Amino acid sequence: MSEQELLNELEHVILMGHINEEDEGLDGTMQGTPGTEELVKKALEEGIDPEKLLKTFGKAMEKVGEKFESGEFFLPDMMASGECVGNAMEIVEPKLAAGTSYEKGKFLIATVQGDLHDIGKNIVATMIKGAGYHVKDLGIDVPADNILEAIKEYEPNFVGLSALLTTTMTEMEQVVKRIREEGYSDIKIFIGGVPTSQEFADKIGADHHCKDAMEALNKLEKVRDAS
Repeated sequence: MSEQELLNELEHVILMGHINEEDEGLDGTMQGTPGTEELVKKALEEGIDPEKLLKTFGKAMEKVGEKFESGEFFLPDMMASGECVGNAMEIVEPKLAAGTSYEKGKFLIATVQGDLHDIGKNIVATMIKGAGYHVKDLGIDVPADNILEAIKEYEPNFVGLSALLTTTMTEMEQVVKRIREEGYSDIKIFIGGVPTSQEFADKIGADHHCKDAMEALNKLEKVRDAS
């Protein structure tokens, strides 16, 4: 298999959500065939530039996004491809030089204090990681102090806050206020959750409201491209 053939096959298995040999892929027929993890390891063993792998990840996820927008793919399909790339990134990262161009930016995400919901947050974190961002997930029920401390340590370019209860929207407002008061005016803040809206985002000083994972990724990419 030539280098280009291997990269093409890697793009295909990501598109099919085929994580490894034990996985069946989206069509249920791919168990026993090399998946994303095996192909990434093979590419690295054969000396393929990690940067080329990253470009392949990006191409695959672009196609996934197109299929989702057209209705051909649904959220579980998109998640499977995102998981493929997330796993692949963990294999590739140690091989990358410091400051390499794969790093689109750092994204810190958390569900605010008082809220124990994590499904939506987890989907967003997986998709963003799959698109090539460094993601630090603080989990659920995270106090404002912990979020501020993580910002100081992690120095993210972007922060994502989730709240699924109307009662925790006030906590989200307080977190945004604290972030701005600490002088982090350059950090772009994304919020999400059923009771939230762009109007609410504007009111509390957040930059973007996202109704779902795909919108979060699309807005994130636009913000990054514009910077």
